[in-house]
Amino acid sequence: MTTVQKTEFLKYSHSIGLSTMTGRGFYYPVDTAFDGEGKIYTVSRSLDGDNRGLRVTIYDVYSNYYDMFGEYGEGDGQFIWPTAIARDSAGNTYVACEYLNRIVRFDSAGDPLPSWGETGSAEGELDGPSGLAVDADDNIYVVDHHNNRVQKFTASGQFLSSFGSSGEGDAQFDLPWGIDIDAEGDIYIADWRNDRVQKFSADGEFIAAYGESGRGDGQFHRPASVSVDDEGFIYVADWGNERVQVLDSDGAFVQNLRGEATDSKWADAFLEINIEEAAARAGANLEKTDIEFFNDDPHEESSHIEKFFWAPTSVKLDSEGRVYVTESNRHRIQIYARG
Repeated sequence: MTTVQKTEFLKYSHSIGLSTMTGRGFYYPVDTAFDGEGKIYTVSRSLDGDNRGLRVTIYDVYSNYYDMFGEYGEGDGQFIWPTAIARDSAGNTYVACEYLNRIVRFDSAGDPLPSWGETGSAEGELDGPSGLAVDADDNIYVVDHHNNRVQKFTASGQFLSSFGSSGEGDAQFDLPWGIDIDAEGDIYIADWRNDRVQKFSADGEFIAAYGESGRGDGQFHRPASVSVDDEGFIYVADWGNERVQVLDSDGAFVQNLRGEATDSKWADAFLEINIEEAAARAGANLEKTDIEFFNDDPHEESSHIEKFFWAPTSVKLDSEGRVYVTESNRHRIQIYARG
């Protein structure tokens, strides 16, 4: 009898990243977007109270670094606590800032455009914008975290519509976070504290909910991000479980990713110059699987085993179907491709 080995749905490709305050690298990155022409945009949040690393880094899948834009502050082109990034068909970039409760905009060259957004709970006002998505008409969807709703705006910030309310039922949210829009215009929301993903029509009508609270396959603990591919497969950054899960279009479990990071090209270049650090790293145990106090706690495991995800805040797909996991606490992106 011959045993056939099933191919993994996603296979690890490589990592990109380096902890830096400026230039090539990231400093507590939180989200990633693409321009459709091969360039990647990752926004770094930095540490609360330390504004040196705030920026958007531009690079490509081959680890070529191009530029950066954005900075700390309250003016146009500035942010304080960025949470999400998105781009429209004209090449404009949008960054959500949960401290200022506004959407910061840049043109295709990275130069500031007028920002928009006001603090509050009325229509068109924001309280902790945490997720961004752009539809086929370049309308901007904002996950309004503390108001437990999703709002739709024009590119210039004119309010169009909203859906959702506070609660645990269908079409209700408890601190929602990530968002994606599929090829049919349906909307997926990572319902953070309700430990699930909800699916809506383009008009905000409830369609389905996927997942429940837990650590098993198809269960979530504080999902932070969701993306959907052209075949309907759903990718979820299961932040509280330190993993990424893949579901099929009906919400059935497909695959669980825990992280397989290797050194990035940026890190290799750094270690070639910093010989003492390279020597210390070469002698370190980066997979401390024998630590007794793990107790199956994914946070403890991730903090001690370097290849694992540690704070996967975002999962995004490029035009080639590659999966990018923005991993905040290790200042890197892990990239996967279909097996």
